[in-house]
Formats: sequence, C-alpha cells, structure tokens
Amino acid sequence: MIKPVMMFAACAVLASDPVLAQAPAPASLKRVAGASSGVVPRTADGKPNFEGDWVNNTFTPLERPNELKDKPFFTAEEAKAYAERGIARQKAQRSDNIHYDDFIWMNEASLRSVTGSRTSIVFEPADGKIPPVNAEGQKRAQARAVARKAAGGPSDRVQNRALSERCITWGHEGPPMLPVGYNANIKIVQGADTIVIIQEMTHNTRVIPLVPARPLGNAFRHWSGESRGWWEGDTLVVETRNYNDKVAWRGASENLSVTERFSLADDATIDYQFTVEDKATWDQPWKGQIAIKKADGEIWEYACHEGNYGLRHILSAARAEDATGTSTTAPDSDPQ
Repeated sequence: MIKPVMMFAACAVLASDPVLAQAPAPASLKRVAGASSGVVPRTADGKPNFEGDWVNNTFTPLERPNELKDKPFFTAEEAKAYAERGIARQKAQRSDNIHYDDFIWMNEASLRSVTGSRTSIVFEPADGKIPPVNAEGQKRAQARAVARKAAGGPSDRVQNRALSERCITWGHEGPPMLPVGYNANIKIVQGADTIVIIQEMTHNTRVIPLVPARPLGNAFRHWSGESRGWWEGDTLVVETRNYNDKVAWRGASENLSVTERFSLADDATIDYQFTVEDKATWDQPWKGQIAIKKADGEIWEYACHEGNYGLRHILSAARAEDATGTSTTAPDSDPQ
C-alpha cells in the first residue's frame, strides 16, 4: 500500500465553475494545489503542458440519479448540499465492518471544495444514463456467465477471482479514466513525441505516442487497449482500441473504442472528456466529462500484485470449507 498520509478522497463535485467553499485542511493531508493563476502552461514547443500530479475524484455520479432526471446541472447551493450529503453518508458507515469504501479510507479527504456542476459525469445521451446494452451484448454477457459457472465458484481457482483483486486492472483505470474512491491520483509525464499517464491505483501506466505510429493489428490485444494521441489545436486527443476480450469493461466487447480529449482550462484544471463506442454492446455512443484538478504532491507506489497473500488465503479458506462441508466464503465481486 502507499503511505497512509498520501491516501485521500477529494470530496468535490465535478465542476468548471470557481470554487465556492473550502474548509482548511491539515498540511500533512493537503493534496490539491492552491488557486489557479489563470494561465495555461506551455512546453518549449508551445503545446499545453499537462505534466504534473493530478486528482480526479468527485461526488458526481457516473450516471444521473433518477430523482434528477430532468436536471442536467446543479445550482451552486445544490452542489454544496449534494457533496455534504456524500460526506455525511461516509461518516455514517459502520465502524465494525471495514472495507475498501469505508470512511476509514475516505476520511483522509483534505479538500472540501464545492462547485456548481453537472449532475452526472455522463452528459450524452441527454438523460445522463449509459445506453442500455443491446441484444448482442446481452448474448455475450450470458455466454460469459455460463463460462464462469462452468469454471466453478469464485474461490475454486485464482483465475476465477476478479481482475481488480488479482491486481491486473480496475474498471476505473480505463480508458476512459473514471473517479475512484481513494488513491485517485494521476501523474502525467510529457515529451514532444510521447505522453505518459500513470494512475496510482492499480498502478496502470499508459505510454501514448504523439507522432504517427503504425496501427496495431487485431492480433495485438491489451488489458487497457492501445492508445494513440495527436493534437487538435490546444486539445490533446487520444484514441484507444485493441482491448482484449477478458476485460469486458461494463460489458463491452474487444471492439470497444474510447476517444479522450484533454484540455487545460487553466494551470490547475484539466477538462477531461471522453466518448465510448462499441456497436457490439451499445447502439449509440455515450460521452462523459470530468474536471481533473492539480495535486500538491506526488503519487506513491500502490503495491498490489497478482501473487499477493490474500489470494492464497482466500483459496485455502475455501478448501477448508470444502473439507468440512460448510460454505461461508463471500462471492467475488468485480468493479469492471
């Protein structure tokens, strides 16, 4: 794990508006940089300079809640109240059932900024919802369910555990890059011909060429796809294809295509927009937007690896239950 002092969850609602309220935070936990200068930093060749440490967590939900179905944007007061309710929910969690989303992790949030914003990350379709999975995608999901059942229970073998638990990839890593509860830290290293995006959890590193590169053939498939980038004015555009068929991100097929657009609103804010397309899963593309904020600090190693002791203990406990004829092992859950 990373050093505890560096773990946090920024309790902010996604926004492009100025900060409306912010409570002081302990210096040891403060991770978001100070006020923006309003000037977009540039590299020696005049391109926007994204290099640095960033954070993308938010209370804004991926999809618009049903009670907000006709409301694409919060007012400033509504945004503040929404974030405060999120904080209250975290604080109200039970203290005798510690898990990854428990407040013991989340309470290290140092930022209490609240801004006016969208009511969901997804903004297209207009209802703020991911389109329903089409017939082809449903058929594929059913086939995967049959294959999982044939392979035995979630504790029958390592390969039956979730990809996140095996430290291969988490659903939030993408692309598209989505917020995660804690360790939502991103480092960007930028060169003239290449840009590198490093995510703290689960230590995914993307190397993106910014110069013409030979397209990969269909035989080359990756957990996080293969990214290619280019400039459209001051916007960095990154297209990712060639995913493998093992990830099935939100039910997608290996034909998933994600286009990301990075724009610097100022020296402390990246406007991150993405478009998800896969005709084998959704009949229409869908789009989202997130504000990525500058962080005052650096990311640390998230020491997660597939050979961890946890997997051995999960499997050995399941074998002990098999021997006694009992079964109390909780089912595996995958955040993909």
